[in-house]
Amino acid sequence: MPNTAVEPDLEKEQRLGSMSLLQHIEELRRRIIYSVAAVGVCFGVGWWYSSAIFEKMSVPIKQALKNHNWDPQLTYLNPTDPFNTYLKIGLIAGVFIASPIILYQVWMFISPGLYRHEKRFILPFLFLSVGLFVSGGVFGFKIVYPVALDFLIQQGSAFKPVITITEYTNLFLTIILGLALIFELPIVLGFAAMMGVVTPRFLFKHIRGAVFMCFVVAAVLTPTTDIMNMTIYAAPMVLLYILSIGIAWFVHPKQRRKRKEKREQGG
Repeated sequence: MPNTAVEPDLEKEQRLGSMSLLQHIEELRRRIIYSVAAVGVCFGVGWWYSSAIFEKMSVPIKQALKNHNWDPQLTYLNPTDPFNTYLKIGLIAGVFIASPIILYQVWMFISPGLYRHEKRFILPFLFLSVGLFVSGGVFGFKIVYPVALDFLIQQGSAFKPVITITEYTNLFLTIILGLALIFELPIVLGFAAMMGVVTPRFLFKHIRGAVFMCFVVAAVLTPTTDIMNMTIYAAPMVLLYILSIGIAWFVHPKQRRKRKEKREQGG
């Protein structure tokens, strides 16, 4: 007697396998539209609170200036700078607020390629991906950025700092958003492993090269040149790479097929 529990999955896999390139592109376009719409709505919320957000953003630089007995008041050179700054802050805040919706759209795009029993992992996926994204931003704001700013202000103690809100906002968003994206490394490598592009063995074999690349990226992105700050920046990337190896093993097609076979035998 045929295993009827397996038939729906087989039929679905055959149907998905017969999808044309245009159908995949149409699905991708739909998910991008939903994501852009979510960012647009959340941008309005972020822009409404942009002034309060900037006050919070400016705490590290004001504290660093106070630590070295400088005036903590920031400046601007063009009358449009405050407005443009608030727009930029609103947009980035919108991306952070909309990140659960964006990542949900990512899941919806890849979920047709999953087995039925694997789709229950949507909540762990969302919690992990959103948690990593937010953790990267918090890590940058609480640890990397204050240390870097204090070091930079100290190095320029022979000069009077005239820091504009535009330059400060650009530096802040580069570091915070950069770290938030870097913390998504396990998700990116997990997707690559799920599609069979990389294997856990490959990632483990090249771990030395990955550690070197983590320090190269840290050297490029960190605003300072000292080893301590670069190490603070690179250390979480190394840990995330190690976490990625475990995730890659779990989601690789070979392991997924084994779990599916055991599930069928047990059923």
